[in-house]
Amino acid sequence: MPTRPLGVRQGLHPRDIPERPAVHRGGRPGHAGDAGRLRGRFARDGRADPRRRCARRPRLEFDVSHAVVLAADLEPRHARSAVLDLAGNVLAEDTAPLVLEDGPEVVLDQLARGFGPLPAKAGLAPEEVCGVGLSVAGPVDFEIGQVVQPPLMPRWDRFPIAERFREAFATHVGGAVVGGLPVLVDNDADLMAYGEQRHSFPDCKAFVLVKASTGIGAGVVIGGNIYRGIDGGAGDIGHIRLHDRHDALCGCGSYGCLGAVAGGGALAAQLTAGGLPTASGPGVREHLAAGQPEAVRLAREAGKRVGEVLVTVVTLLNPGVLVIAGDLASTPFVTGVRELLYQRAMPRTTAHLQVVTSTLGDRADLAGAAAMVVEHLYAPDRADARLAELGGTP
Repeated sequence: MPTRPLGVRQGLHPRDIPERPAVHRGGRPGHAGDAGRLRGRFARDGRADPRRRCARRPRLEFDVSHAVVLAADLEPRHARSAVLDLAGNVLAEDTAPLVLEDGPEVVLDQLARGFGPLPAKAGLAPEEVCGVGLSVAGPVDFEIGQVVQPPLMPRWDRFPIAERFREAFATHVGGAVVGGLPVLVDNDADLMAYGEQRHSFPDCKAFVLVKASTGIGAGVVIGGNIYRGIDGGAGDIGHIRLHDRHDALCGCGSYGCLGAVAGGGALAAQLTAGGLPTASGPGVREHLAAGQPEAVRLAREAGKRVGEVLVTVVTLLNPGVLVIAGDLASTPFVTGVRELLYQRAMPRTTAHLQVVTSTLGDRADLAGAAAMVVEHLYAPDRADARLAELGGTP
């Protein structure tokens, strides 16, 4: 997991603090008193750099341990929860069964109850939590924190997830502790892309991650920012239709969607029909890990179908890195993707393209959720407000 801050890029920025003897609002050099106000709140004394002319002056670095973030990945049949420091390092985590089809009220209450003991597992007090990031498997209107027409999450459409979770969390942890705690919600593929890019490819200016599990989706990071599109629908490649598969009915009601043809659910159905009972994406993952021949064959063919769609994605965005993640992210699947991609895309768009599997694995969206919260909290205006709350005057 990352050991460097996964945070904001302007203003009071974790990466900016070590570069200045004192930091003022907007990231400009300030007076020596600024350092005193920051020190002990969310900055600490850093090491002097003897190569710099100002090496003897007070230096600060962002203190990634002064607070923690709670993050959760909501999957169809389970939730993975974690407490992370502000650099995205996992301090404690847990996985618990739940069923998204039970509806948001039930699921969010279960999630809030499970979050309660996590800070203590890491030796922390609930008061040290500064925010919550939630990853969900569906399109998200990020500005209001709601999923919009999610095929894998019936009964969740336009539900106020952030508000309801905050209420449930206050019930289980204590209203005084929760207070105005920010709760942010985003799409799982977007957060996986964000976490992976920040951790493993920080210099990549055009980055794409494809999550291939029960369904298929993509996250896009351009210039260090998640690209969500106007309505949060960017990257929803699982609903691009394949012209030769009019027989595959998708959960969205259309026929021939990529996810209905090449997703983990489709592969599981084919394996089950062939006499090998398989439960969706995680079941396919187990067969692939065991080297089951039919699963390997199907995964490679599925990779080719995904590669067909990614030819257009790569041609449009010309990314430097394409990460394949999720339950299907195996050697045969990635081989299929590469085969079609390099065969059909123009050489100029693939000359410097890396097609790799995830380095963070199942923790990618947890890292992305933590980065999302840090980004929210330490934007210039919020950093000033937080410093004032903690007893300093920016």
